Amino acid sequence: MDSFKISDEETKVTIGNFLEMGHADNIIAMFKQDSSLFAWTGELLRDERFVVRLGLVLVFEELAALGHKEIRLAVPALAPLLAAEIPAYVRGEAVTILGIIGTTEALRLLRALENDSDPQIREIIEDIFAVRPEI
Repeated sequence: MDSFKISDEETKVTIGNFLEMGHADNIIAMFKQDSSLFAWTGELLRDERFVVRLGLVLVFEELAALGHKEIRLAVPALAPLLAAEIPAYVRGEAVTILGIIGTTEALRLLRALENDSDPQIREIIEDIFAVRPEI
């Protein structure tokens, strides 16, 4: 008998839908169990639903509070979202999550944006470094 396999795309849709419904605890559990999901962070942040993006920030806040070291695996997926041509709302969420991750690599990416042309991006980065001045 063939085993039932859910595609990556179906899983991404499910993650977004669960976040929209407020089931962040389920997504936190998924990320804790399967660190490969961190590679999807960039794609998940491109969701047009504000509540999905906000839910993803909450997931990272909770994982960081739990000391989950694997959150650093999201940095390569977030770095491309810092480009100027990416919508500001996506860039802002990526900056926020990189600040939550707080690794040397993540903070270096943020330092490079301190003089960004978007005042909201600059403000988010200012706030991050006000509490995390280590780099």
